[in-house]
Amino acid sequence: MAGTAQDETYPLRPVGRVASPLTDAASAPRQGDEGAPAAWLVFDPHVERALRDLRVGAELLVLTWLDRARRDVLAVHPRGDETRPETGVFSTRSPHRPNPIGLHRVRVLAVDGLRVEVADLEALDGTPILDVKPVLGAADER
Repeated sequence: MAGTAQDETYPLRPVGRVASPLTDAASAPRQGDEGAPAAWLVFDPHVERALRDLRVGAELLVLTWLDRARRDVLAVHPRGDETRPETGVFSTRSPHRPNPIGLHRVRVLAVDGLRVEVADLEALDGTPILDVKPVLGAADER
């Protein structure tokens, strides 16, 4: 019989790190389209073959581990606004949550070996990258 969800673990190994001028969560935009500067996804050599088909202009979903987020938060006031009602984190984009996985929609600006420059990434410098997936359009989802 399987254990409870709290007993299960799923080890993750980052495939790279974010290189960004953003170093402080308090001054970083809350979403990438709210003024995030260009940043680099810097990948480990063991995933080099996975990068070979990335192209300038492609839209990607980048999954990160928000390593500076709290994991004990279950409810928040959205965007830190105390005038808004407290909301369960599964209904928000809060970085503070039981498993702080970041989901970022970005656009590729440049590809240079193990480095991919992207627009609209609000992740902080050094944030571990867990995975990258293409944004699919209606034709791709069939």
